[in-house]
This record gives sequence, C-alpha cells and structure tokens, in this order.
Amino acid sequence: MRKRDAIPGAADLAPDVAQHEDKDPRFVTALARGLDVLRAFRRGDPPLGNQELAERTGLPKPTISRLTYTLSTLGFLVYDAKAGKYRLGTPVLGLGYTALSGLGARAVARPFMQELADHSKLQVALGARDRISMVYLEICRGDAPVILPLDVGSHIKLGTTAMGRAYLAGLPESQRSALLQHIEEHEGPRWPQVRDGVLAAVEEYRTKGYVTSIGSWKTEVNAVGVPLVPHDGSPVLAFNLGGPAFLADPKRLDDDFGPRLAAMVRRIDAALFNA
Repeated sequence: MRKRDAIPGAADLAPDVAQHEDKDPRFVTALARGLDVLRAFRRGDPPLGNQELAERTGLPKPTISRLTYTLSTLGFLVYDAKAGKYRLGTPVLGLGYTALSGLGARAVARPFMQELADHSKLQVALGARDRISMVYLEICRGDAPVILPLDVGSHIKLGTTAMGRAYLAGLPESQRSALLQHIEEHEGPRWPQVRDGVLAAVEEYRTKGYVTSIGSWKTEVNAVGVPLVPHDGSPVLAFNLGGPAFLADPKRLDDDFGPRLAAMVRRIDAALFNA
C-alpha cells in the first residue's frame, strides 16, 4: 500500500488507483501511475525533481525515474538539465484546454456568473471534483478591491470550502459516504471538525438551497456554494461565490448572495436542459 501524501495540496492517490489496481484486470496500473505523476504538479509549483515527485505520489523513486523519463520523451514533461527537475509540457496544456472547450456548462454558465459577480463585486467560480479536491474550471470577478488568489486550474479542499461542500451535498448519499471515507483518511485528526461541517452543509442545502463556509477554509474568507446536477447523468459540478469576510459577512451571504447563487444555478440548469 502506498503511503499517503505528506505534502499539503498534493494529489491524493487512494480514491482512484488503489480501488482498481488489485481488483480489475482491465486496469492499466502503469498508465495510472504516469497520470499520478502529472497530477502531482499544481498551479504555481516550481519545477519538481524525482525525489519530490516520489514524496508527492507515494511511488518508489526508481518507478518515478522511469515514468518521468517516459513522460519527458513524449513531451508531457520538460526536463531542466541544469536544475535536474521537471515541469509540465505544452501537450498537458493542450489536453486541458481541449477538455475545457468540450464542457458545455462552462460556456452556458459564464454570462450568468459574470452578472452575479458584477452584483456582488466578488468572484463567482465553477468547479469539478479532482479526487479529493475541487478544481476551478471558470471564474468571473467583480470589482472588489481585494480578490482571492485563485484562477482556472486552482485546487481547493472538498470538505471545508463552499464549493466542495456544495459538490458533496449534490451527490447521492451512497456516493457521498464513499467519498467521505477517503476524505477522512486524508484529513487525519482534523476529520471530526471537517465531517461536522460537511454534515451541516448537507442539511443546509436541504433547507436553504445553498451551503456556506464561514472561515472554514481560511479564517478570513467566507463563501456560499450550490451544486449543479446535470440532467444527462454527467458528473456533478459546483459553483461558489465568496471573498474576504469583511465583504461577505454571514448576514449578507444569507440575505443576498446565497439565494442569488441558488437562483443563478437554476437558470443555468434550465438553459442547459433547453439547449
């Protein structure tokens, strides 16, 4: 069994790889491990060496060396001989933009998101799950004097953010329970507090139509979130609206931003259904 991530923000491998590699003969473990290496890079990272990649993925360093050699030969990694480290290559960028261009919800949602961002003066984002994180797929900003340092491609936590909690609230109970088991493994001693926040958010979504995160992700940040459950059976997405606590106090979240975000998602859902 591979060791769990030791580096905050690194990709957690357990939810996708471990449950398949020993049970499913159709599963190509070597391919999965190569993708694990690519997943280990995050927005804003400096180039990473084999040792750092081994620590982030939990894979043995000899395995990492073979994978990075193969990925650099194919252009998915670029090797800096002077530093002895790797960065992502442009083919990865190409795949990312191809995926975004094929996401119909993103194009439909953007004008609605910008309208709400202009009203709130904060930022409105759309995201999807990436293992036990949410990854930003689109973001629209208002003209507040302070903005959060997040952009397309940023990863945020599932259990403590409004977007992550909204995603979890939008899942069927069986799927949510399975995913919470993986979050528990990752959170360690923080788990009871994270679990209570998620359960409260699920009830909040049931009664209000949105979830909140009041200083749970970062003490100085408040936000609301709402899931989008596509009619065609494609994966659940989630939206959030948030910003510095002095611009998004709990009363304003409940009186204005939360209801408006829920209404926005209903409009997007209707537009997608009628497209």
